[in-house]
Amino acid sequence: MDAVAALADRLPSGRVIADPDAMEAHRRDQTYAAPGAPLAVVLARDTSDVVTAVRWAAEHRVPIVPRGGGTGLAGGATATDGCLVLSLARMTAIRELAPADQLAVVEPGVITADLDRAAREHGLMYAPDPSSHEISTIGGNLATNAGGLRCVKYGVTRDSALGLEVVLADGRVIRTGGRTVKRVTGYDLTGLFVGSEGTLGVITSATVRLRPAPVSPPVTVLATFGSVSAAGTAAASIMGAGLRPSLLELIDRAMLRAIDDWRDIDLDTDTAAMIITQTDGPECPAEELLRHCEDAGADFAAMSTDEAEAAALLEIRRLAHPSAERLGNCLVEDVCVPRSRLPEMVGRVERAAERHGVTILTVAHAGDGNLHPVFIFERGLTEPPPDVQAAADEVFTAAIELGGTLTGEHGVGVLKRPWLDGELEPGVRDVQRQIKQALDPHGLMNPGKAI
Repeated sequence: MDAVAALADRLPSGRVIADPDAMEAHRRDQTYAAPGAPLAVVLARDTSDVVTAVRWAAEHRVPIVPRGGGTGLAGGATATDGCLVLSLARMTAIRELAPADQLAVVEPGVITADLDRAAREHGLMYAPDPSSHEISTIGGNLATNAGGLRCVKYGVTRDSALGLEVVLADGRVIRTGGRTVKRVTGYDLTGLFVGSEGTLGVITSATVRLRPAPVSPPVTVLATFGSVSAAGTAAASIMGAGLRPSLLELIDRAMLRAIDDWRDIDLDTDTAAMIITQTDGPECPAEELLRHCEDAGADFAAMSTDEAEAAALLEIRRLAHPSAERLGNCLVEDVCVPRSRLPEMVGRVERAAERHGVTILTVAHAGDGNLHPVFIFERGLTEPPPDVQAAADEVFTAAIELGGTLTGEHGVGVLKRPWLDGELEPGVRDVQRQIKQALDPHGLMNPGKAI
């Protein structure tokens, strides 16, 4: 504790907390993963606080676990025993919003939706919108390369990251990228740090791309189907036709029933899947989205008639995760397959649920081939029971067999590390370890996560 007292002396008053009860809220993320007991928590207010904390940790060989809003779904922000938790949630400044250059410079604790609202005051938007956009932070989004509903048209977080300010493991501060649309000088270090889950350095500022906000209100199309295959065919048909909706979501029967049980959406008992898609521009006519759903055999298909109705239809999709959480502990997975294999992947998930007798609710960013199977198990357990683990293993294996990946946007964290060798060849794993060793030779940055 003498070392912690020395850290507190280096920082302004109130930045360091070491009381176990006060640290409790900073130990875990949104997963069931059991957190360790941190040595202390630093509540950073600016880059200099982060530099001081990282230098202290390097001197004392104390591991660092960076965290933002704690909304992660892979265990990436869970504390480890004896670590220093470095909270960036209080670094909330939008340092600059430059409409002429269509960019913003933001600190990592800025809430994703708050940046989007600030941009819209200038006729712009911040495109990435994970489902947790009202509570997740830009730093966390950068750490996991988060996507969201709009990524089918606008891309994931990496596509909006122009440059970063990063504190390295020895306390040095570097600035990657810049303010230009094009930049090919040297290696793409911005792209390297985005998605690195805090294992290479601590992001303390980001220059992000803004885009023109849509001129006309969005139009939402909702369609229900008697089979998941038909819904998948509709999604594939939309994307195959060259249409670019601003979102394209698929919800399976199990998830729809969970939503209906909670919010009574008047679900037809014969509905096996639902497609919710939206357009925000004339280049993707809503009538065309509707036609593709009907041609694929939709039992029901309708188009919103005003902005309020468009939002209400979309709200069904946003109810998915909280509806699942009502049923028990959730293992929220994040596999991604080629778009053409989406119907097959959903079928593999359903068969895994039946084979192992477990409850799996699935929602998918159908336009990206990104599925979120949610495995439900008993509350109070600190890890999934064997039948859930076996079903998850089958789902991961299926995704890789279909040419996909373990994670599309949530990150690896601690939960997906056991399956990394199934996706990444040995040479790739070696290069990743070499990069980690070069930037973090003592292994202090978020150890045990991501790689």
